[in-house]
Amino acid sequence: MNYDKLLSEKVLGLKPSGIRKFFDIAESVADVISLSVGEPDFKTPWAVRKRAIDVLEAGRTNYTSNAGLAELREAVSEYLKRAIRVEYSPADEIVITVGGSEAIDLAVRALVNPGDEVIVPEPGFVCYSPIVRMAGGVPVPAVTREEDCFKLTPETLESLITPKTKAMFLPFPNNPTGAVMRRRELEEIAGVVGKTDMAVISDEIYSELTYGEPHVSIAEIGDMRERAVVVNGFSKSFAMTGWRLGFAGGPRRIISQMLKIHQYAVMCSPTISQHAAVTALNDCGGEVRAMTEEYDARRRFTVKGFRDLGLGCFEPEGAFYAFPSIKGTGMGSAEFCTRLIKEKKVAVVPGDAFGECGEGYVRVCYAYSVRHLSAALKRIGEFLGAL
Repeated sequence: MNYDKLLSEKVLGLKPSGIRKFFDIAESVADVISLSVGEPDFKTPWAVRKRAIDVLEAGRTNYTSNAGLAELREAVSEYLKRAIRVEYSPADEIVITVGGSEAIDLAVRALVNPGDEVIVPEPGFVCYSPIVRMAGGVPVPAVTREEDCFKLTPETLESLITPKTKAMFLPFPNNPTGAVMRRRELEEIAGVVGKTDMAVISDEIYSELTYGEPHVSIAEIGDMRERAVVVNGFSKSFAMTGWRLGFAGGPRRIISQMLKIHQYAVMCSPTISQHAAVTALNDCGGEVRAMTEEYDARRRFTVKGFRDLGLGCFEPEGAFYAFPSIKGTGMGSAEFCTRLIKEKKVAVVPGDAFGECGEGYVRVCYAYSVRHLSAALKRIGEFLGAL
């Protein structure tokens, strides 16, 4: 059997996730300290777990509507009204998805025709460009730089727009850098976008995890609501990674097409997870705030730790990742990470997994206890000292 002819050329051409590569290596190494995957170390709040248990015991395990449980869509609508001051109709402007990643995939497939260009800020999450390619589109990297605090500048954006530009991603708070774009900066981006017909896919999965000023969505600026798809979910803020639940809010013309794809691909999101998520949105704000405060303490501890080791480290303003520079070691990101896991059993992710401009950096997740982080930093210090 000639599998090269049998399999999709698009899929064959995709590189495996650089995050999962080092996670898989870490799984095979005894006594490894892994800071590679964005996995909160908190348990899902008890009220959420209790709701799931009750729903399961009651046998409420049937399909929901394709768009999601009506009660959950109403809760999402109220949540978005509180969080980003934008109203979306639960009836036809919200869809519940299998994690935020499915929402991103649905948005891209609903918008992109073969040959369309999609602007992708980098460093950025690993799924954006592959999803664009699978839809037949062309990802166009928009390089962000540490001297700009890893924020997308209006000048960079404007320089990349062509007649083929269909959409852009706006992934802030950012994975892997922790960069956050404030209202004034988003207004400048909105000024550029407003001169075009492009859509905006705003990945706001880390919106609750900001340190300092509250999160601002581009959807609340000017007329951006009419062209923005806001993607969010429960994995990070509510420590619900395994529940696989996300959502998207946007104009009904876009959401209706996303729903069409969703109903053919997965029918509906997991029913028990949907019921549990209602409780998360309605009753767990205190737990989210407590987790965010703890992440903030870990953030400061981690950044100081890297700086004390002599590695320059941008101070993240959101999410739960640090992005220290390893340029001074003379090694590339992949070599640094490979040697670190082999020699000191610490797993971090090469920066170039998030785009070529991430070379010279590594991504470190600090969604772990201070004890865990302290042990990892000690080993990293030993590794650097032996170079």
